[in-house]
Amino acid sequence: MGVVASYRYKDGVRQEAVDLADARPPGEEGAFVWIGLHEPTAEEMALIQRGFGLHPLAVEDAMNRHQIPKVEVFGAELFVSLKSAQISGDKISYGQTSIFVGRNHVISVRLGSTRAHTELRAQIEASPLLLRQGPDYVLHAILDFVVDGYQPVVQQIEDNVLDMEKHMLASFLEREQIRRLFRLRRQVILFQRILAPTTDVTGKLLHLELPCLDPEAKPFFRDVFDHVNRVNNMLTGLREVIMSVFEASNLLEQQRQGTITRQLAAWAAILAVPTAIAGIYGMNFENMPELQTRYGYFVVLGAIAGLCALLYWRFRRAKWL
Repeated sequence: MGVVASYRYKDGVRQEAVDLADARPPGEEGAFVWIGLHEPTAEEMALIQRGFGLHPLAVEDAMNRHQIPKVEVFGAELFVSLKSAQISGDKISYGQTSIFVGRNHVISVRLGSTRAHTELRAQIEASPLLLRQGPDYVLHAILDFVVDGYQPVVQQIEDNVLDMEKHMLASFLEREQIRRLFRLRRQVILFQRILAPTTDVTGKLLHLELPCLDPEAKPFFRDVFDHVNRVNNMLTGLREVIMSVFEASNLLEQQRQGTITRQLAAWAAILAVPTAIAGIYGMNFENMPELQTRYGYFVVLGAIAGLCALLYWRFRRAKWL
């Protein structure tokens, strides 16, 4: 797609558009250029590199889709790279947002990210007093935009897990649901691996003295640092919830199996009474007692019924039936 937006700003107000082929850092005081790129080509990045004197290693990192979050200093230039996240179904996909920050320019490069910065740019331009602070405020706004995109991802996973928890309490978890539970757990673990270096990046921006960052901008970066920690805590809690759902499902399954086992054992004990008595009188020996008793048949039937009823009552009282 290439260039999404490219403008020069003066005293917090947007001025004219900047052509990528002629893009240069403005020399006047209180002015800077903000260029937004999405899936740029190598030729477009080469133009940006020549126009703003970007370090080749930073450009290489910006074009690397598998770059981990990092912050690096190249002379008077600050390079920051973060991972953006979006969720589709149960799978989290990651994009990359890289920002080059100089005294009078900001260049953002998005790879694989579906969240455009158009709305963000409009919000920033609506606050000339803050935009007047320069590129470091724009850097904060982009980082905050990326990090704020993490929370909806976590909330959707949390909603999916809670739905499964509700289903688990009502009935058994099927095999596919258990597989889905572990797929969600895997997504959470991978997300936490992304957040670990992201926390380091925001921590460095907050605590270290870096070029192009005004000390008065530190509270803004503290806000981003807090957001990352909050999301990380949410993921830790969500990971525990996922395992608790699985463990609770196993416990309920064992409880149901125990109930069924007790019921089968109770009915087996009840049926053992007529089976034993019928077995004894079915041996067909000639000299068996009570064979000639007039009402023996009815007495035996009554004894069987009485014993079975007694056992049924005892098992019901013990809550086995």
